[in-house]
Amino acid sequence: MMDLKEFKKQVAVSTTYICREIFKNRSGSIKIKKENVAVRNLERIFKATLTLSNKKGFHAMSLRDLCAESGMSMGGLYAYFKNKEELLTLIQNQGRAIVDKVMTDQLFGISDTIRSLEVAVRSHLYLSEVLQPWFFFSYMETRFFNATEGKRAIDSELQTETIFVNILEQGKAEGLFYFADPLLTAAAIKALVQDWYLKRWKYRRRKICVEDYADFVISIIRAYGLVKEKKNDIS
Repeated sequence: MMDLKEFKKQVAVSTTYICREIFKNRSGSIKIKKENVAVRNLERIFKATLTLSNKKGFHAMSLRDLCAESGMSMGGLYAYFKNKEELLTLIQNQGRAIVDKVMTDQLFGISDTIRSLEVAVRSHLYLSEVLQPWFFFSYMETRFFNATEGKRAIDSELQTETIFVNILEQGKAEGLFYFADPLLTAAAIKALVQDWYLKRWKYRRRKICVEDYADFVISIIRAYGLVKEKKNDIS
């Protein structure tokens, strides 16, 4: 059973990593050409953005607010993005890419469907723990996104939900699961996963760690939809 510590060893995801990926992907449009300087400043911008979004909401945040929080000048910000909309796109696109890559990499090469479901649940939960501010931001700010960004956010949610759907349908075809509706079941799993990063305060107060919560979610799936003779095969 993979725990959070082991996951962090396997998946070197951090704000620095995300910012370095953004620099590599957008080196042509970012005016600062020294990678270390650009990455460091992108970290400042993103951390300040997530902090302000948590306090007042991204929609209410101004670039002057961002200057004050990040300690950068307006000209310094414009070296990385043209406006708030482009900043939002940067944050959302890179976040979605990270989730897709991590989930795909973690599931690669696993032929056991029950094991795949367990790994998918744990990977999503552990990733949301490592990148909790981004997950929280993405969920809470969706209602304020413009039509294009809102559609991308919805597509992103459906993309991760589809990972669960595909595993559940495969397991049902193999006679491992007896879920009546894999689509609704996947939606319920996604909701349970989201509750972890949206309400961490509740679980901290109850001294519940992410490994215990992952065990709980897997136990619900196991009790609800795993055929009786296979219930002891998932740990």
